Amino acid sequence: MPNTKSAKKRERQGESRRERNRKQRSAVRSAVKKVRAASSAEEAQAAYRDAERMLDRAAGKNLVPKNTAARQKSRLAKAVRGTSKK
Repeated sequence: MPNTKSAKKRERQGESRRERNRKQRSAVRSAVKKVRAASSAEEAQAAYRDAERMLDRAAGKNLVPKNTAARQKSRLAKAVRGTSKK
């Protein structure tokens, strides 16, 4: 339990930030899943653009490591190319 006024404030700030980070991380994961679940090539392309934007933003805010975002984008792009060839 925090004792000082500043410690209580830091606890409040940390809690609100953790909540915000959880929501944003969840949104990124949902966007990635949407790309993988896309049924048509056009749908996959549109979902990939959204996911790519969200991954870049999350990496910029240190929600996910930059290399993780790059790796996921690369793998998603490869998956989208695979759907367009079929």
